[in-house]
Amino acid sequence: MKQYSKYVGMDVHKERITVAVAQANRKAPLYYGEIENTSEAIAKVVKRIAGQEETGFCYEAGPCGYGLYRQITAMGHRCEVAAPSLIPKKSGTRVKTDRRDALALAGLYRAGELTPVWVPDKEQEAMRDMTRAREDMKMMERHSRQRLGGFLLRHGKVYPGRSKWTQGHFRWLEGIRFETASQQIVFQEYVDMVKHTQGRVAAMEADMRKALDSYTLKEVVEGLMALRGIDLISAMTIVAELGDISRFTSPRQLMAHLGLVPSEHSSGGKRRQGGITKTGNSHVRRVLVEGSWSYRLPARKTAHLQRKAAKASKAVQEIAWKAQKRLCSRYWYLVYKGKLPVESCTAVARELVGFIWAIACEVMGNKRALPVGKG
Repeated sequence: MKQYSKYVGMDVHKERITVAVAQANRKAPLYYGEIENTSEAIAKVVKRIAGQEETGFCYEAGPCGYGLYRQITAMGHRCEVAAPSLIPKKSGTRVKTDRRDALALAGLYRAGELTPVWVPDKEQEAMRDMTRAREDMKMMERHSRQRLGGFLLRHGKVYPGRSKWTQGHFRWLEGIRFETASQQIVFQEYVDMVKHTQGRVAAMEADMRKALDSYTLKEVVEGLMALRGIDLISAMTIVAELGDISRFTSPRQLMAHLGLVPSEHSSGGKRRQGGITKTGNSHVRRVLVEGSWSYRLPARKTAHLQRKAAKASKAVQEIAWKAQKRLCSRYWYLVYKGKLPVESCTAVARELVGFIWAIACEVMGNKRALPVGKG
């Protein structure tokens, strides 16, 4: 960690920011005061505190985003965004105020006890917002379907077909009639809500496909699509959330970052391991576990997989085929050993992360190897 003359801790809220300063040659951090959360007030206090000295700033990651980080770095100063879940806390502390939080941040920053998060650039953050918006709309679609299904079940109307939300299912819905006008209105509103949310999801997915054309990490997305269980939406979610995956030094580091490694509570000569830690990025962990269910089926190069992998390089396609052979056999090996299917899929998802890391390193390595001005 770089050494500074001053270490500034900021407790950030929507309207105000509480500031504390820890100097390198003083014992205890000093309370500076509160300022308004505006760009003018921030610029003024940064110039006043930093002056001509080497100064570092830090604050907790939260709902206020990365605007403060970008403003401070644009002014030529170092800024760290600390991971809230990894900030050390004293178990006996029972008083929490903004002032104490700012003083604690400044002191921990000076001691090197804070763990910074990776801050995306504006393009990466925009792509992340798009994938998360699609995820929110998909959740609204699912909720609207559940409400319609519950309403029909209460009135004894059960679809006789096999698959719901298909054209046949919607034709069946069009023929449903209720005894009262009020119930017919309620039914129609539920149906319209399902169609509306479906349309919003489809529109957002179309926008994602358009945005991919100008995305800096487009090649990584296309490379990940060569893997079984990862389509366009899943690949864009993984890359949008993680950014440059090759920045992780090893697959194990990426597995731990996604919370897919076993928890552990060992002491003395006993080693106790539990379920996965479920720390880190839950959006990526969800799509990986969902995609890992496809490895229950035998390994084969279907026409669908070959179409997905068409834009990937030969080396990436070989990694994807190696992953499919390995993970399909791994799933059934764990099942035969007595593991539950959900446990086996979680283990497959963890190993799938290693192949994702390998593909990202392959694509980014070739991209960085190109001469300047080409590619």
